[in-house]
Amino acid sequence: MKQLAGLDASFLYLETPQMPMHVGALHLLELPVGYDGDYVEDLREHMRARMPLLPALRRRLIAMPLGLSNPGWVDADPDLEEHIVEIALPENSGMAELEAQVGALHPVLLDRARPLWKFHVFTGVESGPEGQPRVALYTQLHHAAVDGQAAVALAQVILDLSPEPRAVEALAARGKKRGQLGTVGMLRAAMSQQWRQTVKLARSLPNAATILGGMAVKSLGGAAAEASVDKLRTLLAAVSATASQTTAIVRGKAPVASLGPAPRTRFNVSLSNTRSFAGVTLPLAELNRTRKRHQASLNDAVLFVIGGALRRYFAKHGPLPRKSLIAAVPVSTRAAGDTTPNNQATMTFMSLGTHLADPAERLAHVMAASKAMKAQMSQLKSLMPTDFPSLGIPWLMQAGAMLYGRAKVAEKLPVVANVVISNVPGPQLPLYLAGARMLTNYPTSIAVHGLALNVTVQTYNQSLDIGLMACGEALPETAELAAYVEAAFMEFQALPVVEMPAEPTPPARKKPVAKTAPAKKAAAKPVAKATPQPRASTTRKKATAG
Repeated sequence: MKQLAGLDASFLYLETPQMPMHVGALHLLELPVGYDGDYVEDLREHMRARMPLLPALRRRLIAMPLGLSNPGWVDADPDLEEHIVEIALPENSGMAELEAQVGALHPVLLDRARPLWKFHVFTGVESGPEGQPRVALYTQLHHAAVDGQAAVALAQVILDLSPEPRAVEALAARGKKRGQLGTVGMLRAAMSQQWRQTVKLARSLPNAATILGGMAVKSLGGAAAEASVDKLRTLLAAVSATASQTTAIVRGKAPVASLGPAPRTRFNVSLSNTRSFAGVTLPLAELNRTRKRHQASLNDAVLFVIGGALRRYFAKHGPLPRKSLIAAVPVSTRAAGDTTPNNQATMTFMSLGTHLADPAERLAHVMAASKAMKAQMSQLKSLMPTDFPSLGIPWLMQAGAMLYGRAKVAEKLPVVANVVISNVPGPQLPLYLAGARMLTNYPTSIAVHGLALNVTVQTYNQSLDIGLMACGEALPETAELAAYVEAAFMEFQALPVVEMPAEPTPPARKKPVAKTAPAKKAAAKPVAKATPQPRASTTRKKATAG
């Protein structure tokens, strides 16, 4: 048994029927010409062959006695008849029908008595332009088991580079399955885990205080900074004290105040148990060409496009807030090459500039906000704990999550953000699943109380696939918002490049003239009158004038 880390277990405790905590994607799959097999059975056989390489799909939860601490993972053999199911749609069903199916299935919670994943295969999908048979696949993976990048690592095992599945090397025997621990053994394991977590967190605090204190000195400077260091000696206080610095932005040349509360919108509500979903694809090559013209990062471009779409949406459905919308942006803390199937991420906040009508000003606003955020997060993200002592936490978090939704707390608290926007890098070449070519990869992520819209973006095969997941009552018009995303992308393409004014060259310092000793007074001589010289013309052209 391996006990869940604190961050992973949090996704279990926060889950309610109104707030499911699984992620996944909607894939459109194209089968080989002339295919007449049973794709659901083919997929089951494919997954059966890959299962030894997928430990995250071969484990289930086991609860601690009395729910005192985080549950653990134990080995389990998934029943593929239950985990890979067929849903027959009316013949020639298109994208709108698939999006409606995802909206209907997403609120259904995964069975915690089984491994926490499920694949839904849709048949009856309309054929390709040349009659190629197609199916679709909606995947569900619980966020307690994987984050976005861990899901990408799973996909690398499941998917192939050609229609012919690659041969996989058989793994060595997993060894004997351990017998289940008794109640006393589980309690002993839980207490041991609590001790290790407490010691690890305690050891990290001095380093956290040092880093954050240094950041305060650098950003504040002088005696005021030195005085503030004493107030930054604990991790939580330090994070709170520097949070406003993390989100500071610049508009044009003049600094703008740090982010305060976000404006309240129709997205900042408690969720219902319904979902609305839509997917949209943008051409990655053109997006990259456009962003490079403006010296923007891919993340800057994504935030600009989504912000532009939201501005259009609120301009129509109203009211458009006078203050900029704020995005909650997950930031990965995962080290390069780490494929551990767990969660390694934290969260920051970004202003989208939606209060600015001029798209050029809005792009500059987003780029400045992104630059300020990156400067702080490069130091802060290593301090965010993903594991922490959990004794008694299951009771508190589960009760809090239920109360939060029932009491509609989201409508009463100050708004910190309006939307979640997540950008997950993905593969840049076509992939295949059980012989079928994957055409789309629309992410399906999590909406939470107070943030009724989640926008997740993933690159795939020279495309940028965007999944819009929302509460069905707060935002039923996700298809309309997807159209606004395309319109905002066209606005981005048409945006002229603004030449930034050159930095003025500082005047050269005059060399100090050496003082000479005063000369002895000589006898006064008559001074000859100087011939007056003509005054220099004031209309002379400068050499640098254009």
